[in-house]
Amino acid sequence: MGKVDFLKDFRDGKKIIAISKLIEKEIDRPINIMEVCGGHTHTIMKYGLKQILPKEIEFIHGPGCPVCVMPKERIDHGIALCQNEKNILVTLGDMIRVPGSESSLAKERSKGKNVKMVYSPFDVLKIAQENPDKNVIYFAIGFETTTPMTASVMEKVLENKIKNVFFHVNHVLVPPPIKAIMESKEARIDAFIGPSHVSVITGAKIYKEIVDSYKTPIVVAGFEPVDIMESVLKIIRQFKENKREVEIQYTRAVNWEGNIKAQKLIEKYFEIRDTFRWRGLGDIPFSALKIKDKFSFLDAEVVFKDILPNKPVDDHKLCICGDILKGIAKPYECKVFGKACTPENPLGSCMVSSEGACAAYYKYGNPEVFKQ
Repeated sequence: MGKVDFLKDFRDGKKIIAISKLIEKEIDRPINIMEVCGGHTHTIMKYGLKQILPKEIEFIHGPGCPVCVMPKERIDHGIALCQNEKNILVTLGDMIRVPGSESSLAKERSKGKNVKMVYSPFDVLKIAQENPDKNVIYFAIGFETTTPMTASVMEKVLENKIKNVFFHVNHVLVPPPIKAIMESKEARIDAFIGPSHVSVITGAKIYKEIVDSYKTPIVVAGFEPVDIMESVLKIIRQFKENKREVEIQYTRAVNWEGNIKAQKLIEKYFEIRDTFRWRGLGDIPFSALKIKDKFSFLDAEVVFKDILPNKPVDDHKLCICGDILKGIAKPYECKVFGKACTPENPLGSCMVSSEGACAAYYKYGNPEVFKQ
């Protein structure tokens, strides 16, 4: 088997156009497709896939961005933790820019608070070794994709008997918010493009209950434009053949069972929370993970519970990020999009995150095109 050339094989313009013509030929009804993952949203926008697909295809942007769905009260936890000069708060990527109720981790860092952004959770171990007199608190975020890495860091902490590392866990799950969106019936969704990185860990099996319950096809797609186009074609053919199934387009990385070793590592250290509050979606039962009680000495929510605020906080009144995450609004429908709310000065998390729908529209979009 020859080496795969992603630019040639999965971004080939002729192939993309050929698939679009097949879709145009075979589609026989309007279909609203929610792409759950923000990475797919960016591919759709970056390569202008909406513009070359027939008007019967409508993309709806879902809640698959870990930064976008984080509620303000969880950001407030991080801000409270970094106020103690003995604490170092560590987190990934865009999270430090997400506004809490009154500040953000980035603003706190500019005031001198000890907030560090890392690209790998394992950097936490090095920071802890370099700062033995400090509490290093890892503000863990992400869906099923990043949870195994947090579990691996926990395992290293225990193996090496490191005493100054704690975990503030914000790992969330994909199926519960999809069910919540379908149960609300606010958004009209006919099918889903399933997230790819999550599915590498979980396997495609986690979507079967959703397909069976709501009779909505789910096709797990890769991130390249040909992947998205092939997934749309698979969805159309399911409707033509009156099928409602889980399909895997991204077979080069995803199978039905997923990464069993990673799943066992997650099960070793985490259990499902009774409920978790999502930005824009509210409280969703059994939608996130927490550290098991036997490892509570690592749990920042237990160890530092006396200083953590416990008050739900609403989003900015002008921000419609919640409605965008629920699939009932588009970024260009927001009054402050591209005006008061920009990537340089975000009011909502969908503009902060590199995977956010608002950031994608701001970077690639022409609002007048998408209104058509």
